[in-house]
Amino acid sequence: MAEEEKKKVKRPLGHARLKPGKCIACGARCQSECKVEAVEMNDKGEPVINLGKCTGCRRCIRICPAEAIEIYFTPEEQKILDELAKQQTGEKPAAPVVEPVDEAAVKLAAKLKEYKGVWVFVEQSEGVPAEVSWELLGVGKDLAKTRNVELCAVVIGDKVKDICQDAFSYGATKAYLIDSPVFLHYRTEPYYKAVCYLINKYKPEIVLIGATGLGRDLAGAVATDMATGLTADCTGLSIDENGFLLQTRPAFGGNIMATIKTERTRPQMSTVRPHVMPLPKKDPACKGQVVVESFPLNEKDILVKVLEVIDDRKGAGDVDIAGAEVIVSGGRGMLNKENFKILQELADELGGVVGGSRATIEAGWLPVERQVGQTGKTVRPKIYFACGISGAIQHLVGMQDSDVIIAVNRDASAPIFEVATYGIVGDLFQVVPGITNRIRELRKAKRNTPSAENTACVPEDKTNGTS
Repeated sequence: MAEEEKKKVKRPLGHARLKPGKCIACGARCQSECKVEAVEMNDKGEPVINLGKCTGCRRCIRICPAEAIEIYFTPEEQKILDELAKQQTGEKPAAPVVEPVDEAAVKLAAKLKEYKGVWVFVEQSEGVPAEVSWELLGVGKDLAKTRNVELCAVVIGDKVKDICQDAFSYGATKAYLIDSPVFLHYRTEPYYKAVCYLINKYKPEIVLIGATGLGRDLAGAVATDMATGLTADCTGLSIDENGFLLQTRPAFGGNIMATIKTERTRPQMSTVRPHVMPLPKKDPACKGQVVVESFPLNEKDILVKVLEVIDDRKGAGDVDIAGAEVIVSGGRGMLNKENFKILQELADELGGVVGGSRATIEAGWLPVERQVGQTGKTVRPKIYFACGISGAIQHLVGMQDSDVIIAVNRDASAPIFEVATYGIVGDLFQVVPGITNRIRELRKAKRNTPSAENTACVPEDKTNGTS
């Protein structure tokens, strides 16, 4: 009788436990997978496992992309496992367990394999392509190479066939073209229906769209119609070992970077803001295949009509900070609106523009189009001055890819110094004018130099500069 009771001892399943230092704060995937609500998330985005609720089902372990969760056994449970192992010693090996075939999983895998290729929607307005489309072709080329598939462009508009050649110049090998007067001006209905028509016919696995006003509107409509996932405002795109698109973007107000995967639907869709990805080198000699498609759509069937197109640009003197090569930005440390004149003087000397953090925009010190950051514009200038900006993650994601970052702040522990190429700890009201005056002196000296040949003979400047 006692022997029978030993054989009936239930094998313990153990409990889930977080491995120290392994969690990457992927966005609470383990919490969403737990069916018994045993997982809660702390302020760092890491799981806290309630051992009283955990059943050891291992769902959280299978879903974790970083393998940050493991199963452990209490001493009592380990003792039971040891006793069960002893009972099996000398016994005939058990017959292999044949796992039942998950027909749904097999069908899903077969369906996902039907989708191949990386697509980039080429945004255009009145025949002028948006630069973000070429940036997406650059990152799309890397994704296509990793997946060993084609990189294709999608061009929709009226008399826009020439844009296909531009797409080939930036890396595309094929362009799907829908050219019709009904697509002269962007409207959600005709454009999203045309894109969905192409997706249903050719089945791409990845679709990338610029996170502009037009792109955000189009991407949301397409993803809804296709019943697939969409990750907005991505800052990083890559392919994992299983072939899934890893889509990285700020989450929880920018406090963490979440990596998102679309595992069960296709296509995998992402939007990327302008200037987040580097602009690839253009090669006009590249050629590709143009696939001309027709999508029958009558103008009278479209409810929205374009009566007039109004250019919202204020004037030739206005400069878009997203395209500026030198940006002098100010933060809360500028104290008031009037103090921005010292930043403007420095920007004028360098041929740049003045920008600001979110705090300066909300205070009314700068117009909203000058905001740099997650909720503003993403910039990639050659030189970026951060004056009186602490360096919150929401601001960093909008400027951290600048070629050279010069930070001026009196707080030596400010986060901005972690990404700065050069950091100056000091009073910006002394440092910034000092830099401006020094630039003026150098320019004046250069103008007074008789010739370029004598430049090398000028003795080294021994004067004390501002520090």
